[in-house]
Amino acid sequence: MTTRLQVIGGGQMGGALVGGLVVSGWAAPGEIHIVEPDDDRWNDLESSIPGLTFGTDPLHGIDALIAVKPHVVSAVCAGLKSAGVGRVLSIAAGIRLDSLEEGLGAGVAVVRAMPNTPSLVGEGVAAIAAGTNADEEDLRWASEILSAVGTVVAVDEAMLDAVTGLSGSGPAYLFLLAEALIDAGVAEGLSHGTATALTEQMLIGAATLLRESDDPPSVLRQNVTSKGGTTAAGLAVFESADFSGLVSAVVSAASERSRELGGD
Repeated sequence: MTTRLQVIGGGQMGGALVGGLVVSGWAAPGEIHIVEPDDDRWNDLESSIPGLTFGTDPLHGIDALIAVKPHVVSAVCAGLKSAGVGRVLSIAAGIRLDSLEEGLGAGVAVVRAMPNTPSLVGEGVAAIAAGTNADEEDLRWASEILSAVGTVVAVDEAMLDAVTGLSGSGPAYLFLLAEALIDAGVAEGLSHGTATALTEQMLIGAATLLRESDDPPSVLRQNVTSKGGTTAAGLAVFESADFSGLVSAVVSAASERSRELGGD
């Protein structure tokens, strides 16, 4: 069976993408090769997705997905360059296209992506940006891979820091909100289990309604807010604390930190 893709790094995100590609039918397990030095990760992936092939060095000339920690990307690029790889998708956080292209060598088509952790459950969102030598076909290829675990949008690389601040770091903001809602429910007398169940399903339901409704968030909010009612009382507290301004500051801080980490 011919290898279609080699995944450099078998960690959580790499493994999630491989699982998504197999489940979606993009590739059979035998068409995906994992380059990973950790035997434990080999065993974990092999038990969950039988039929994958494994190794410690990249294969010659096979399209590659870089899914490693930023500090090893330089070494990974050198290995892929030696292996004559012509097309690469990188989900390594903060590593710019120019750095990837320099490390991979002239003529390599490079696409950079910023996915998020809900990709682990097939509900992620990723933004992709094309490098100097990447054309529309390369963007389609990258989009097909990332679409296996969620939604994909194409942006200019300059926008990836904003993407990081919004959707890349965004799950943590929702998790913090969930923590606070659970604690508030407990403070009002609910058991921790009940408060957790209510919060989890409320967030899932609200997100599903937001995605499936034709109405914008502002209208959905108005629909559930009766004048002088309970929701209005709660929202008034948010408004008095400048909730919108706070959220804007949070996304701005995360985006700025992404720019700093990338060397801008």
